[in-house]
Amino acid sequence: MANYDVFNGDADGICALQQLRLQYPREASRISGLKRDIDLLRRVDAAAGDEITVLDLSLDKNRDALVDVLSRGASVFYADHHYPGDIPEDALLDCHIDVSADTCTSLIVNQLLQNAQQRWAVVGAFGDNFDEAARNLGLQAGLSEAELARLQQLGVCLNYNGYGFELDDLLFHPVDLFACVHPYNDPLDFIENENGYAELLAQYEDDMARAGNAAAQSESAAGAVYLLPNEGWARRTVGVLGNDLAKQYPQRAHALLVDMGDAHYRVSVRAPYSRKEGADDLCRQFPGGGGRKAAAGVNALAQDALTHFIDQFNLQFGSKT
Repeated sequence: MANYDVFNGDADGICALQQLRLQYPREASRISGLKRDIDLLRRVDAAAGDEITVLDLSLDKNRDALVDVLSRGASVFYADHHYPGDIPEDALLDCHIDVSADTCTSLIVNQLLQNAQQRWAVVGAFGDNFDEAARNLGLQAGLSEAELARLQQLGVCLNYNGYGFELDDLLFHPVDLFACVHPYNDPLDFIENENGYAELLAQYEDDMARAGNAAAQSESAAGAVYLLPNEGWARRTVGVLGNDLAKQYPQRAHALLVDMGDAHYRVSVRAPYSRKEGADDLCRQFPGGGGRKAAAGVNALAQDALTHFIDQFNLQFGSKT
């Protein structure tokens, strides 16, 4: 029998797994990748009796692989907050999916564990831009304002590390970053003692200083669209920049398109922070698009489809006030 942990390479996926493995330690083969690498379950060569944990990955994008591993006799624990589509019915599938606009996988896992590792859930929620939920959980856990601020920064940095076009864009492979995180029961100890975190924070601050000069390509009643260059800082900061803009201008939506260098854009969309819905509906209109209500994306949007994308963006968000 083999164990597999399959998880999104962002803060939410890492912190969800951290909670589970602190509470239920076990050796496992770990599979992760860039934040946009979400069809990861196909990498598992499952056999009868294997146990697979899948975290923060759209079931809709992994359904065929899920059906396959279940048919081989593997059992699957699945927790996520993205659009799932049809969920297979199988006694070997333990599924916990909540697509509510105010939750994430770390919060789902925290609920299942009854707050047993809630500080890491706070980090994951902050990283996935659920600041209010993270703050409320942190206060419930007895964290001070200063500690909350430090955990928010950690969540943002873990999330930032997952963005890029290639793994070479990242400072840490997500599997390696989880290995750095895992020895620490308390994320505040990780902040204090892990040298890799200081390195990650320094790169984040340098990249965000460059991102601070970005200007909107177009603005409307719906929101703002940014075109970013095919440079490392843009590839790495697009998600965090989108989250920051959503909080800075909570009544409007944002789309950030990074030039991929091959006549396509990598697209990240943030719904208005004040209502957190519609991003997934917009992005699923385009090939390779998906995500959740508050934040979604398109893996490769043809540059000659930019005008059409902006039109659909304005239709999706412009009529709502």
